[in-house]
Amino acid sequence: MLSYTISAVNMLILLLLLASTGNCQVQHVLGHIKNGSCACEVNTTMWLFPAETYEATLLQIESCEDSLRRLQKQVHLSKQRLPQIYAVVDNITRRLEPYQYLHYRGVYSALSLRQLGEELSKLETNINTLSLQQTNDETTKLSKEVHKLRRDVEIMHRANTGNMKSVKEKLRYLKNSVESCLSIPRDFTGQQMFCLKGLITNISAPVTTKISPYGKNYISGSWGQETIMDSAGVENRFWIQALIHGHTSGNSLRVYQSYADFMASANHKDFIIAPTHTHPNSVEGPSAVLYGEALYYHCYSSADICRYDLDNKAVTRVTLPGMGKDYRKFPYCYFDCRASSDVDVEVDETGLWAIYATVGSHGNIVVSKLSWDDDAETLNVTGTWETRLFKKSVTNAFMVCGVLYATRFLDDYNEEVFFAFDTTTGKEDNTLGVRLEKIGKEVASLSYNPVNRNLYMFNDGYLLAYKAHF
Repeated sequence: MLSYTISAVNMLILLLLLASTGNCQVQHVLGHIKNGSCACEVNTTMWLFPAETYEATLLQIESCEDSLRRLQKQVHLSKQRLPQIYAVVDNITRRLEPYQYLHYRGVYSALSLRQLGEELSKLETNINTLSLQQTNDETTKLSKEVHKLRRDVEIMHRANTGNMKSVKEKLRYLKNSVESCLSIPRDFTGQQMFCLKGLITNISAPVTTKISPYGKNYISGSWGQETIMDSAGVENRFWIQALIHGHTSGNSLRVYQSYADFMASANHKDFIIAPTHTHPNSVEGPSAVLYGEALYYHCYSSADICRYDLDNKAVTRVTLPGMGKDYRKFPYCYFDCRASSDVDVEVDETGLWAIYATVGSHGNIVVSKLSWDDDAETLNVTGTWETRLFKKSVTNAFMVCGVLYATRFLDDYNEEVFFAFDTTTGKEDNTLGVRLEKIGKEVASLSYNPVNRNLYMFNDGYLLAYKAHF
């Protein structure tokens, strides 16, 4: 009886130990009496520790910890880079604002009716002033066209619909026509018989090839021969204005009294235009031209044209119309943009010109006529024309007889004069196809000289001159 009792107690202890493993399953075991004791067989394998399952789970936990650490590292890096990404997006957004019009069909974006009405009112004022000054068939025709356009705008105000782009194009045409009447003398062709020969038909191979006296490392600037028609005594002098500060700005002008001195890089005179390269009176971009006793150029970090007098060292300036803060938004580009080439000063048989673009013109080239008043000693803008040529699609431009010519990149050794815009008639021609040889890929500046009918190019540190044929 005692043996039975001890065996029963052992059985209870075994059951308690098995239950302590955490497995709540209960196993019912049938026993039998053997030699006065209760004997039974218990299968303990169901309570074995699941080593394989534990190891597999442990591996999953370790793998999950590694993944979590990698994700935490990526989140940390992302937090660090987010300000940079926001800055890049903000910069791109600001740069794309001038090109929002590309979301629309055509070249010009839709104008608000209020803004269109304001432009039309200014045009009507100009035409009324013109009619008071001179009454002829042209002014009468312009008055009728503007009156018709005013009726169209009034219809738009009532219906709040209409093709605004076509109206904008008509307004551009009328503005150009008014500028031509105000600025071009009636006997213009009679004064400049050479201009009767028409557009440029051919350009020679380089007749002058020389490395810049500053060296090939200075790849940007402008150069040429004296350009004023009645420059007695100085018509043979040559000049060069190199951009020696980051290829974008400069503060000096070098003048040679003869072609021989220029080719030998000897007997020159240097003029200091401004005390530093970043002074408000310093030169920005390859835009300068020597016209008489003054250098005309784009003033540094502004929408102004500067005139530096070689005699009294005085600087006079005038702000280009419609330019505002757009003076670094529309450089010459094509494949590669030329830094600080947003404003280009040129000379032809009719005088001084400025070539540029604005947000108001949707990046299309704008041409303004410049005039120096000797009596008042002021630099003035006497007329402005808008074209339909996007400035960043060309490599350079120049003026001849009141006609704007634009070039584009063909290959590393050839440019092409492909576009012309006549400020007298407002007509355009984009089928010229006149080739222009070069030595290097980049064209910093290209200017025309009305005295000898030559073109002057600053080409990757090389100075090239060509003869233009009409």
